[in-house]
Amino acid sequence: MATDKKDIRALTKAQLRDFFVSQGDKAFRGNQVYEWLWQKAAYSFDDMTNISKETRQMLEDNFVINHIKVDSMQRSSDGTIKNAVRLHDGLIVESVLIPTPTRTTACVSSQVGCSLDCKFCATARLKRMRNLNPDEIYDQVVAIDNESRLYHNRPLSNIVFMGMGEPLMNYNNVIKAIDKITSDDGLGMSPKRIVVSTSGVPKMIKKMADDEVKFKLAVSLHSAIDEVRTSIMPFNATFPLASLREALQYWYAKTKNRITYEYVVWKGINDKRKDADALVEFCKFAPSKVNIIEYNPIDDGEFQQAQSSAIDMYVDVLEKNHITVTVRRSRGKDIDAACGQLANKS
Repeated sequence: MATDKKDIRALTKAQLRDFFVSQGDKAFRGNQVYEWLWQKAAYSFDDMTNISKETRQMLEDNFVINHIKVDSMQRSSDGTIKNAVRLHDGLIVESVLIPTPTRTTACVSSQVGCSLDCKFCATARLKRMRNLNPDEIYDQVVAIDNESRLYHNRPLSNIVFMGMGEPLMNYNNVIKAIDKITSDDGLGMSPKRIVVSTSGVPKMIKKMADDEVKFKLAVSLHSAIDEVRTSIMPFNATFPLASLREALQYWYAKTKNRITYEYVVWKGINDKRKDADALVEFCKFAPSKVNIIEYNPIDDGEFQQAQSSAIDMYVDVLEKNHITVTVRRSRGKDIDAACGQLANKS
């Protein structure tokens, strides 16, 4: 239903305080409402039990809380949970809870669809419909934190921006969401427990470095040979490896933070020794680690998981060159919740 009421969570705490003063009320009332909106993640004004009925009605008359709704939740045999999240305008994104024995990670989306065109990713087949607002990103994290407490008896410990969308193409809103997630006024999580994953937008990587962000950076690389990378990630023609490397050198010089590369090995695409050697060469300019990620098919068979011998070859070559490497087994494959599978099939 269309409404011309303002989304109250678009207001800063100072603006909320000013609003209450303009209504002849005390400024501290703005602090109370702000706490309900963020720390307590109130779904409606009626939830704000320490505020008078008249004030709640006045808020109802002026504002709306555009809260997300978990439309459906699927639980995997390995404990992974996938949420189909309905936004206030009816669009849907997906987010995932990934448990291990020692931690729970939220994989959150930043766009409805995606701005980029990676051929191996189901999300890329959906056109980008819009960017998510900061509160919509924040709400995904709150929902997963609640599920973590309910199903795994512990709070959320980590967040990765590896869901639907390219986070750096929605930079301002992602940064605002992270500010709120890490703020004492919000969830109070450490930025060191947050990873923003990008397919590689050089200008925005430099901007992150200039903004002195405190979270970690991961890059979806998948090939260190331009011709190969462009064939699977066509936007690489616009942002070739040389400009990505230069941006990452800038990032490391400014932040001194190690770079993580995410890397899928596919049969017949990047499973040769020359591919591994090129990756080693690309990694040398700054301290880095490589996560080799198991591929999750998206129906058409164009991309197939490489033989285990190819994975072993990569691990051997990287380790001999003193580059930290981890092979990541995918979680939630039985519910299409694994890397590259988020496509709103529901």
